[in-house]
Amino acid sequence: MTIQKRYPQRVRNELRFRELTVLRVEKPGVGFRRVVLGGEQLDGFTSRGFDDHCKVFFPKPGEHFLPPVVTDEGILWGDGPRPASRDYTPLYDASRHELLLDFYIHNDGVACQWALNAQPGDTLTIGGPRGSLVVPEDYAWQLYVTDESGMPALRRRLEGLSQLAVRPHVTAVISINDAAYQDYLAHLDGFDIRWVVGHQQERLADALASLSVPAQDYFIWLTGEGEVVKSLINHFETLAIDTQCMRAQAYWHKK
Repeated sequence: MTIQKRYPQRVRNELRFRELTVLRVEKPGVGFRRVVLGGEQLDGFTSRGFDDHCKVFFPKPGEHFLPPVVTDEGILWGDGPRPASRDYTPLYDASRHELLLDFYIHNDGVACQWALNAQPGDTLTIGGPRGSLVVPEDYAWQLYVTDESGMPALRRRLEGLSQLAVRPHVTAVISINDAAYQDYLAHLDGFDIRWVVGHQQERLADALASLSVPAQDYFIWLTGEGEVVKSLINHFETLAIDTQCMRAQAYWHKK
């Protein structure tokens, strides 16, 4: 196999914690709820990787969480219990200076409940992203495999690719529980999006088996549930893929 010369690059960001204000709440698609955040503390926010993660903190009702302070000696947490936190993909709108977080509403967990109850004027503390994996947009052949948990990151990526003068060949294989979730990406066209409804791993494997990865100039992105991601990694390792051009990360784990 020809060795590829261009690889994704990791960059570090200054770690900051920000207390932001909910500006409005939207519905970007069936099964998703978007919370739009803003405020002075958003100044200086940067996110260069399409699948960056921000740490989002969810205090219990009635509790106020003061953002920790970053010092040369480390992170100084304030008094009181540390609230539950989850990782979410930041969708930063630089033109409006707003940060969008899209929540997949699928259970009664702390993040979903907060998103369902969020109202303009509420506050939310985020940390990061601490770093980014900057993936070139012009790989000739690109494959994205995910479930609902990775759809916000995929949406961010496809929206960026749609702005290119010359689009690469992009295939996305997406495993979803409900066919109605397809509308979350309905505004995007010109991409080969293949839906696997019902979280059937055999059908997902069949969809991937029908694809042929070129010898060079490709990028592969694999996310979703931990065991599923492991099986995806195993599949592509049998194809002698250049692992520096494959990004694989579990976004959640079955209990």
